[in-house]
Amino acid sequence: MNRKLLVLTSAAAIGFVTLAHAASRDYISIVGSSTVYPFSTVVAEKFGKSTKFKTPKIESTGSGGGMKLFCSGVGVQHPDVTNSSRRIKKSEFDQCQKNGVKGIIEVKIGYDGIAIANSKKANRMELSRKDLFLALAKQVPDPKGGETLVKNPYKTWKDVNPALPDNKIEVLGPPPTSGTRDAFAELAMEGGCKKIDWIKAMKAKDKKKYKSICHTVREDGAYIEAGENDNLIVQKLEANKNALGIFGFSFLDQNTDKVQGSLVDGVAPEFEAIAAGDYPVSRPLYFYVKKAHIGKVPGITEFLAEWNKDGTWGDEGYLTDRGLIPMPKPERDQFSVAIKEMQNLEM
Repeated sequence: MNRKLLVLTSAAAIGFVTLAHAASRDYISIVGSSTVYPFSTVVAEKFGKSTKFKTPKIESTGSGGGMKLFCSGVGVQHPDVTNSSRRIKKSEFDQCQKNGVKGIIEVKIGYDGIAIANSKKANRMELSRKDLFLALAKQVPDPKGGETLVKNPYKTWKDVNPALPDNKIEVLGPPPTSGTRDAFAELAMEGGCKKIDWIKAMKAKDKKKYKSICHTVREDGAYIEAGENDNLIVQKLEANKNALGIFGFSFLDQNTDKVQGSLVDGVAPEFEAIAAGDYPVSRPLYFYVKKAHIGKVPGITEFLAEWNKDGTWGDEGYLTDRGLIPMPKPERDQFSVAIKEMQNLEM
């Protein structure tokens, strides 16, 4: 897939046979990313109060879980929109096509940073991406030297890097179905993995093996899957000041009285640093819409019109108060085209 495509669709006309024979639905159904969920919820509530349409129903299922539901078929028993904290995977796109979801419109809504946070009762951590890889990868280079891999032997942060605290490695993070987990593996772990020259060289020879080494998280208890509930992670960080948690910047921004973001490669997870592209663990956020549901489920284009306002996702929009990092205006204008194309489908 071309990464610059705004519309992921076939040229064929799309029927809506399922809806014709199913009970109607008078509200928009949205699933997907727990990171995008708070932004989508705010827009949905404003839309419900300011229009004649019902407030959309939004479920936080994780990016992977949302894609699975979204791509399962066309019709009112399937969601209209899925939120995602990463771009749709080729395998997911293929699954959509296989199940008749052939018209998919992609809209990027802005950017987010992934915070590696701890309790404000503890000292702020200063980590490198290499530290994160060595602490959390299932296999790491043999500490004795040579170009061989061993089962991760590191028990404390000090084992990983003598400059770090002598605390047990305990990281609470999202499950494999989460887009935050995917982005963390790609941006943080692989980012650190590439700092090891002989593993970096492997990418050109055996990309599958390289990715497996860089992305596979250890399963011996150092990394604890905490589900899609970021509130639960914050609670656990408050209870254990030596633990770290992984979640989106927007959630960190809403809980600065309880937790603090670690510096990564010397840069703090702050609004300005993410917007400038300086924070190394940041990613774009998206939602995807079924073309086939437009004009069949009431309010979809009007809901999208609420997104497509400078007062929503712009530099001074209300979503910036929730921690969304806005796109530059030329980029917003690009995605506005995709939204306007959807509106034209109902005319």
